[in-house]
Amino acid sequence: MHISAVTAVTAIGFAGAAAANLGQGQVPLGPSRQPQSQRRQPNVVFVLTDDQDAHLSSLDYMPLVKKHLLDRGTYFSHHYATTAVCCPSRVTLWTGKFAHNTNVTDVSPPYGGYPKFVSQGYNDNYFPVWLQQAGYNTYYTGKLFNVHTVENYNSPAPGGFTGSDFLLDPYTYNYLNSTFQRNGEGPRSYEGHYSTDVLAEKAYSLLDEAVDAGKPFFLVAAPVAPHANVVMNETAHEAPRDPDNLPFEFTEPVPAERHRHLFKDAKVPRTANFNPDQPSGANWIHALPKQNSTNVEYNDHFYRQRLRSLQAVDELVEGLISRLEAHDVLDNTYFVYSSDNGYHIGQHRLQPGKSCGYEEDTNVPLIVRGPGVAEGYTAEGVVTTHADLAPTFFELLGIAQREDFDGAAIPVAKAEFEEVRDAGERREHAGIEYWGLAMGEGIYNRNPRENNTYKALRLSGRGYNLYYSVWCNNEHELYDLAVDSGQLHNILSSSEDTSLLAAGYPAHKVAARLDALLLVLKTCASETCRRPWAQLHPDGEVRSLTDALAPRYDDFYEAKSATRVEYAYCANGFLEDAEGPTWQANGRVFGGEGKGEGEYGYEYLKGGRWEDWV
Repeated sequence: MHISAVTAVTAIGFAGAAAANLGQGQVPLGPSRQPQSQRRQPNVVFVLTDDQDAHLSSLDYMPLVKKHLLDRGTYFSHHYATTAVCCPSRVTLWTGKFAHNTNVTDVSPPYGGYPKFVSQGYNDNYFPVWLQQAGYNTYYTGKLFNVHTVENYNSPAPGGFTGSDFLLDPYTYNYLNSTFQRNGEGPRSYEGHYSTDVLAEKAYSLLDEAVDAGKPFFLVAAPVAPHANVVMNETAHEAPRDPDNLPFEFTEPVPAERHRHLFKDAKVPRTANFNPDQPSGANWIHALPKQNSTNVEYNDHFYRQRLRSLQAVDELVEGLISRLEAHDVLDNTYFVYSSDNGYHIGQHRLQPGKSCGYEEDTNVPLIVRGPGVAEGYTAEGVVTTHADLAPTFFELLGIAQREDFDGAAIPVAKAEFEEVRDAGERREHAGIEYWGLAMGEGIYNRNPRENNTYKALRLSGRGYNLYYSVWCNNEHELYDLAVDSGQLHNILSSSEDTSLLAAGYPAHKVAARLDALLLVLKTCASETCRRPWAQLHPDGEVRSLTDALAPRYDDFYEAKSATRVEYAYCANGFLEDAEGPTWQANGRVFGGEGKGEGEYGYEYLKGGRWEDWV
């Protein structure tokens, strides 16, 4: 990736002084095959931002992240959030399970938020609990989940933390009026103080505490930047969301005072899909009007505020690195940087926001620095997701993998990454899913959009770079990002040329394979998520789209009788009767009984999984 030269504004000393009176407030390969008992247990520091993009150049404006992480670590360019909104994505990250398995599919009740996380039984069965069971101390400051509030913070308290200082709703996204809650204490307001600076001091305090404890530790710092500033009323989470009477006000992010003057000439990158002359996308997106000059000017301002709000995060990263160094533990610590989901501003004529399956919303930064990790390296050619992060941390820390993980450990060492990539054993796909509403977060055209429910598949391998989706109104999309990186020309649209190719093949041929793969992934669990081609081809002959495109499989995939992905109706959460056909009930496998050599058929699963009836 390219990091442009920008002015480095380093104000760690200023931030510390300003906040001093705040008080303390699939082929799972790791970096070493050496037995855990023969090496020192490493630590982890994880900075998790909120709504940070990988496609709007935000990292280009973070010189300290470049200095300490990009130049000293590895950037994973094909890393995806599987649900493009905060709470479901974070639950996936901390459980290693996709949202259709956690059933946390929204940011607030009845389908999501902290209360849903608790009711699903995860509060005593997720990542920090597992780490403590493995002998690690765990620390967290910042945003954990949506609807973790000043009212329910201790009913129950989040499980699994040695030390914590959480941001609480309804003040989580209010940059100048945040409320934190430390350990078992009551909530404390920091009105008038800048949220990321408050969080930084808390992160430094927790780091000191972690080092002094003398045990291996895992520390998370989760600032809200560059999320929009949100002012909520006190009853924002007491009732289901009413699209016609929203209890909150979104505006552009708020930077620290010392950063307000920066990047005066910055604008949203004018890519081909930025406010295009012709409509793009599908469903409600295809009907969006072209933005006028006043709207575009505001969105550029919104963009600059995002960049400015990230400067305090940039300083936080340097502050953590310098303290790890001072404690003499930096060389034995993995430093990880990512975001819960991506963001769009103007692409496909969209107002600022997320919740779509397109590249801007789902492809997110992932940077790893630490023991055995290559410096200044960009890892390309392997698709990874947030469902892989818990397994990856397990691998790095020498903890045995859980069989119920939907994800698999990411090989973070260069040699092992390239070995896996070149062997073709690593999966090439990211299953993407969403339920419910989408809305703009600026001041223009921000009415919530109903029926934003969809299933999608991001596939990237040698010779192809594809996105396929099925909306809950049963519209389909297929984009070949090798020739259409902005996802402007839906190959399956009735308005497009029917002779168009996808990855050099007829579009219908490719779409049939992708639909079958998506049918497996839409309700997959554990091994089925990690190796979906093996569910379609138990003989092991197909491990990639390239293999599946062989002519001998045409009848299997393209038969009119084949079950396709479709919805029964649009629902705002994961409801089984809305989801339509599933792999378990309607899927079929290649290679039927009674077929001789050179003969090919298929068998329906008839209500059972392949491993149940083979």
